[in-house]
Amino acid sequence: MSNARRGTTWRLWAWGGLAGGALLSVLWLLWLLGSAPGGVPEPQPMVTILIWHWPFTDQPPELLGDTCTRYGMSRCRLSTDRSLLASADAVVFHHRELETRRARLPLAQRPRGQPWIWASMESPSNTHGLARLRGIFNWVLSYRRDSDIFVPYGRLEPRSGPAPPVPVKSRMAVWVVSNFQRRQQRVRVYRQLAPHLQVDVFGRASGRPLCADCLLPTVAPYRFYLSLENSQHRDYITEKFWRNALAAGAVPVVLGPPRATYEAFVPPHAFVHVDDFGSARELAAFLNGMNESRYRGFFAWRDSLRVRLLEDWQERFCAICARYPYLPRGQVYEDLEGWFQA
Repeated sequence: MSNARRGTTWRLWAWGGLAGGALLSVLWLLWLLGSAPGGVPEPQPMVTILIWHWPFTDQPPELLGDTCTRYGMSRCRLSTDRSLLASADAVVFHHRELETRRARLPLAQRPRGQPWIWASMESPSNTHGLARLRGIFNWVLSYRRDSDIFVPYGRLEPRSGPAPPVPVKSRMAVWVVSNFQRRQQRVRVYRQLAPHLQVDVFGRASGRPLCADCLLPTVAPYRFYLSLENSQHRDYITEKFWRNALAAGAVPVVLGPPRATYEAFVPPHAFVHVDDFGSARELAAFLNGMNESRYRGFFAWRDSLRVRLLEDWQERFCAICARYPYLPRGQVYEDLEGWFQA
């Protein structure tokens, strides 16, 4: 390909990334706000969301009255005070605590007509005990795009100002993994890839754990990051893609849902998909043989877009208020397990 044509292609990628990012941001806002008569939502009364058990901890954060205003949502109150059960506008139950029996559903005390929300950011492979939750929940909060409250792990937003430079690269590929099990597809992919590609491995599974603030600078010098999900399910794209790779300035090599799903979130030339290759040897040859100009093309999106991580549970719960006026009343997930595993 000539330099002129390649430059034109890069400009098209960048323009497409900007347009796509702006469109995604607009669609995200419209999705959160729903549609209202006349296009302008009526002012809403204060909405109280009761979180029955804060995810993964017995010590919930301090929730100030204006917690949600920092995320652009007013008149939204989050609380963990269970005495509000009778008056809360909706109650959220995080699945891990239900699964482990650290929290129990207050079925006998449930006010008539009160919406209950099932929340989980885990994949179906790592979610158990759904069969006993039939006919209980009205809405779902998850990473699934067809959830009532859709909360992805991250997204691209239009960038204001110049993009930071791509980190200087001195190493080939890296993988940070804590849960290493032979039965996982990602472990099979790694073992097939490792003989043909230099991959440095960090994380608890390798005996080389990284502190929270060490991950991004550790990954930055590598050309590629193995964004291999622990299981492959619909829309399941986690921080392994958004934070560990894109935010760190490495090109993600992904194993997860199909390429089309990733392309719903990012430009098609922002990542390498395992499924695009007939074998691990073929994938390794592609990565090893990539010249500098083609490699730089994977970062064209950075000229106009930036990574926005959505990892804060407070922000996730605040999103309920934005959707609350438009969520379907009377809806019940009679087969939550069937829906989630589909």
